[in-house]
Amino acid sequence: MYTVKENLQQFAYTLMDPFIKVLMKLGITPNMVTSFGLLLNVLSTVLLIYGAEVGDRNNHQYLGYAGLIILIAGAMDMVDGRLARLSGTAHPFGALYDSVLDRYSELIMFFGFCYYTVTQDYLMTSIFCFIAMIGSIMVSYTRARAEGLGVTASVGIMQRPERILLIAISSLVTAVISSQIGGGYEYKVAWLDQPLFETISFFSWPVFILAIGANITAIRRLTFSRTKLTAEK
Repeated sequence: MYTVKENLQQFAYTLMDPFIKVLMKLGITPNMVTSFGLLLNVLSTVLLIYGAEVGDRNNHQYLGYAGLIILIAGAMDMVDGRLARLSGTAHPFGALYDSVLDRYSELIMFFGFCYYTVTQDYLMTSIFCFIAMIGSIMVSYTRARAEGLGVTASVGIMQRPERILLIAISSLVTAVISSQIGGGYEYKVAWLDQPLFETISFFSWPVFILAIGANITAIRRLTFSRTKLTAEK
């Protein structure tokens, strides 16, 4: 019986299969799609750096641009695997290539958000982004190391698709809300020096959830692997 996530995945495959068939006719390989996804993440980071340097602190349009590009790049991560299966070109090196470029993509993406938030003087948000980056890498590393020891540690809720969706959608939502209520909106209380809530919080809090969730997922995979490896002895 399919889970909600698996049902959504099957629905996405149904939508993308005609596009996959076009790629097959054009001779596009899964590795080409994977490489294109990396380039899109590089582009999102370039936009964030540019926006950090020339953009107004209260104008979050560059967050929205980056979020849209990251969503497209995330879709490429589904397309390359589906293309490999339907075209019969799945190969162990292709899987390795995909995993390595996914890690590069995620690190480059987080670098862009860290640069943007530091430059625009969003200190707490930049800290959340950095912690989220650590957690995201450790989620992938823990699974890979466990698989090297014979354990399939794919447990946890904050896996790569969830991380990409959360940070991309929060970026888009922040840009849209900023254009409506203004990027400088602040809600302050007397007992706190910093604003209790501001426009950037529509991005900050989801990233905070991502940071906590990703690190919990990494620890969950570690404890899961410990249980499996201990039981084997």
